[in-house]
Amino acid sequence: MSDRNSDGLQDVGLWRTFLAAHRSGSVSAAARTLGLAQSSVTAQLQALERRVGEPLFERHARGIRPTAHADELASRLAAPLDALAEAMGSPRAAEHPVIRLGGAAEFLAHVAVPALAPAVAEGLRLTVTPGLADDLLDRLRAGSLDLVISAVRPRGRTLPAQGLVDEEFALVAAPSVGIAPSPHLRPDALASAPLLAYARDVPILRRYWRHAFGIRLERDPSLTVPDLRALAAAAVAGAGVTVLPTYLIAEELDDGRLVDLRPSDDPPINTLYLVRRPGPLTDGVAAVEAALREAVVGL
Repeated sequence: MSDRNSDGLQDVGLWRTFLAAHRSGSVSAAARTLGLAQSSVTAQLQALERRVGEPLFERHARGIRPTAHADELASRLAAPLDALAEAMGSPRAAEHPVIRLGGAAEFLAHVAVPALAPAVAEGLRLTVTPGLADDLLDRLRAGSLDLVISAVRPRGRTLPAQGLVDEEFALVAAPSVGIAPSPHLRPDALASAPLLAYARDVPILRRYWRHAFGIRLERDPSLTVPDLRALAAAAVAGAGVTVLPTYLIAEELDDGRLVDLRPSDDPPINTLYLVRRPGPLTDGVAAVEAALREAVVGL
């Protein structure tokens, strides 16, 4: 039997801890926000769960994930508790929660972080985590991230996902490589040029070969670097041929350091998705989403 009280007002402190944990997705992060020991936050959450008579969070190795009931409670409590904290003049309680954003390192560095810089200057608190899509989506499910820019659309309906932008890819090399660009370029024109790849199994190159040439790429790369920015630098330096998203090399294409070897009105594309942690949309996450959508217009 739960030990509910008549109106719950004596539990305001517990609800404040609950909201900090819900927003941060982590007991340790909630403890830092509230200036409490982690053991105190854990004890308060357990006490609150006894009050309501059911679990409010699922515990995971990387954090905590709210239940559907917890999401509903948070959506109802956030505004009044924030208003109360502001009215009582408690800067720490009224402080904006940290928004935890994940994505591919190259997109974060080239697009996302510059787009969010003005919001950070105006008070947005942001933690950015680079990584691979599957790993980041796992962290999103575990509650240790709030928003992920993902090249993979998650299956099912657990994680809300919306398209952000279609990346366009181009086959590029430095002019010194000596390959004449042509809309009708065929793979045999590339036979003697080293291939520069993101990974040993050449996923980006394979996709390009399949889309543009209609054949399977059978060659091994001469250079493998798991960073598209490093691949761009290697291509500019004349190392060989690679395939890169055009947003990343716009300046190099404009000034001639790189050449689009097979210009096309139908380039290969890859859709990036904005994937949110389940639960109500907070003002901070909404602001980050809006800034990112504005940044990709015309990308």
